[in-house]
Amino acid sequence: MNRYKIAAIHGDGVGHEIVPVGLEVLRMAAGRFGFELDVTHFPWGAGYYMENGDFLAADGLEQLKQFDAIYFGAVGLPDVDDTLPAMKFTFKVRTAFQQYVNYRPVRLLDGLESPLRYKAQADIDFVVIRENNEGEFVQNGKILYADQPYGLATDTSVFTRQGIERIAHYSFQLARRRRHKVTNVTKSNTLIHSLAYWDRVIGEVAAQYPDVTYQKMYVDAASANFVLKPEIFDVVLTTNMIGDILSDLGGALMGSLGLGSSGNINPEKNFPSMFEPIHGSAPDIAGKGIANPIGQIWSGALMLEHLGEKAAADAILSAINAVTAQGLRTADLKGSATTQEIGQAVVAQLTTYEVHRSNGYVPA
Repeated sequence: MNRYKIAAIHGDGVGHEIVPVGLEVLRMAAGRFGFELDVTHFPWGAGYYMENGDFLAADGLEQLKQFDAIYFGAVGLPDVDDTLPAMKFTFKVRTAFQQYVNYRPVRLLDGLESPLRYKAQADIDFVVIRENNEGEFVQNGKILYADQPYGLATDTSVFTRQGIERIAHYSFQLARRRRHKVTNVTKSNTLIHSLAYWDRVIGEVAAQYPDVTYQKMYVDAASANFVLKPEIFDVVLTTNMIGDILSDLGGALMGSLGLGSSGNINPEKNFPSMFEPIHGSAPDIAGKGIANPIGQIWSGALMLEHLGEKAAADAILSAINAVTAQGLRTADLKGSATTQEIGQAVVAQLTTYEVHRSNGYVPA
């Protein structure tokens, strides 16, 4: 029996509500599909920072390195400078563990209507692949003479051949398992050095995948097409900052950021990957039991797929779809279901699957 060591970090705000629900689903899936999850909880995040002066323990990265994956909620509190969570936690983990792929699926779930009134489920099914270690978010810059009339501030993006090639190869290989199309979303007509180089290297990689249709699209056009023609996208390959923005737009196309899942992935599995919903800690609704746990649950499915338990991952996504098809909704989707009720409904759906070792699962 396969056994996986999982580091669970609730973080802050609604993370304390959605991570436990997600773990209930994961444990049910493990039981149904014959593997074990050995979960260790860590109290790190902005709340930990307020008490201890840092977002994770001094040896936190060394501790996390011993795990197969990290299951994370959200980080940030109103009383903590909002420039710190990314620098002191999220980017720190992503960089230390070479989680250079940020994988964010955009798919309209069963029974839900997109805000795009003319688009149906078949039209909204793509993945945003965001380069996760370089680009605009390397925090390479400084502020000089801040209080003077001649004050200035800089942030310098970093793009390396190695960084571009590896995210490009991942994207084209993913497209081969999907619908054989990669769209490079760029802004090289104005960022004429960094993103022109990005385009050049991606073009070189694209030539190695003649079976995959390759297209370059400027981010302003891509933003419009996310809304007007989402059906044209399959694998969207883009930079750290552009991907951060576009993937939230993708969450909105699904109906709520509460539905959005993500994986910060080290494809080589030299280090643990980290899986989290795309939304923030939402302190305004924390403790009310109304947070949508689907993004967290879906992130768990991505984690299982990464670990090699694809049948269980597929079953979780099928269970999520069954729940949304039934009309069960949290407040963000104009419903009245609680966080726990959604989680319990997903768990209940998993119990209805009859597992077949040879071909995954089918409804019982």
